[in-house]
Amino acid sequence: MAVGGGYEVSYSQLKAFHNVALYGGFSRASEQVFLTQPALSEHVRRLEQDHDVLLFRREKKRVYLTESGTQLFHLTRRMFEVEQEINDFLIEKRSAIEGELRIIVDSACHISKILGAFQTEYPNVFVSLRTSNTEDMLGQLRAYNTELAIGGSIETSADLKQIDLGTTPIVVVAAKGYLPAKTKKLKFAQLAELPVVLREKGSKTRELLEQEAKKRKVKLKPIMEVEGREAMREIVGSGAGIGFVSEAELGNDVRLQRYDIIDAQLQMQESLFYLAQRSDLRIIRTFVEFVNAELAEASI
Repeated sequence: MAVGGGYEVSYSQLKAFHNVALYGGFSRASEQVFLTQPALSEHVRRLEQDHDVLLFRREKKRVYLTESGTQLFHLTRRMFEVEQEINDFLIEKRSAIEGELRIIVDSACHISKILGAFQTEYPNVFVSLRTSNTEDMLGQLRAYNTELAIGGSIETSADLKQIDLGTTPIVVVAAKGYLPAKTKKLKFAQLAELPVVLREKGSKTRELLEQEAKKRKVKLKPIMEVEGREAMREIVGSGAGIGFVSEAELGNDVRLQRYDIIDAQLQMQESLFYLAQRSDLRIIRTFVEFVNAELAEASI
């Protein structure tokens, strides 16, 4: 791979840089790739010297990526993923699916049944599951920090592919006894009379609620902003105010009472997202095909 100035980009130098960035230091990278620390250091030094670029800040025994290093790391991630795709393609017919599949969800309830079936079918795949809001998970997808994300639907984007998992209404939750016993349902305008516990910015539930309030010119009374659905449940369960959650994520908290909003179509559509440019990665492709098959069977 020739570049300006007559130098060529060395595969071994790029691989050394990538592993140091991936594992967070020369010592850890040396342990993982079975290459001596001096050899790794020399490869990275030559890469920086040949191309007049500083890729790491070195502080005592630790190293940190510079801005240029971060940009190059994003490229090498893509490069070595393509290399892995090539290896996977060549051995696909004679090997089992294995490796790690990282998934970020807004709620595990949307994927728990499918995950159970997937693990039965592919026991050699280790699934790492964590929760976040829709805005953050899309950022994590684009940073290559996760393979899949499951959350509220967003506007279509050319770099993303998505599979619709279903739609459920957003409902009001409050501590039992917080509202008068005769209250069974609520009109949207009534929400302006009640203290509201909001989810953090980036939450799709909050975004839909605020859009509806703006459209109706209803001024909500937020008393608190909390990080995550579980924190909202705890605060609302204590009797501090009302909260909002999609019906699918309601759960069985005995402290809480649900109330439908009778004059508003607040709907949460959950979708599976993944990067279009990573759609041929074997582990992603396998999971997507499995999800499509499960959804097709469920619709019969």
